[in-house]
Amino acid sequence: MIADPCVHTFLHPGDVVCAHRGDRLETLLGSCVAILLTDPHRTVGAMCHIVHANKATTTARQSTCHASTALATLYRLITNEGLAPRLCKAYVYGGGNMFPALPLSRQQQSHVGDANARWVLQALQHDGVEVIHHDLGGFTYRRVAWTIGAQAPKVEAVKVA
Repeated sequence: MIADPCVHTFLHPGDVVCAHRGDRLETLLGSCVAILLTDPHRTVGAMCHIVHANKATTTARQSTCHASTALATLYRLITNEGLAPRLCKAYVYGGGNMFPALPLSRQQQSHVGDANARWVLQALQHDGVEVIHHDLGGFTYRRVAWTIGAQAPKVEAVKVA
């Protein structure tokens, strides 16, 4: 019997995927935020790449680039695997300030990455999902790679020039 090969998935902005032990998920983040959700035994993992924490317009409501739709899709994928999202553990990465030299406008209270990170942490807390590790903010891009299993995701930070 030949074992199924492991799947390697690179997530682009707005992507949401679910995978299984041995599969590899990767993404590159700036101001975007990635949520990695896994069961306590780490046999299933799901990841979303959130671009916007703000509310989607009516025409973009179903876009997984928007945080609320991406998180709902992530929960649906985990639920389809027979898991309860609130019993899963989360890793959260990204939310960098990619344009530190640009001043905030009068309407802005924080940069986009900070708003994305804040929304994600508040949403997960509201839903009762434990965040076991996060690496957020600063002036870095982050490359996130995780082979679903016992090891934690690997995060490589690259400073904004």
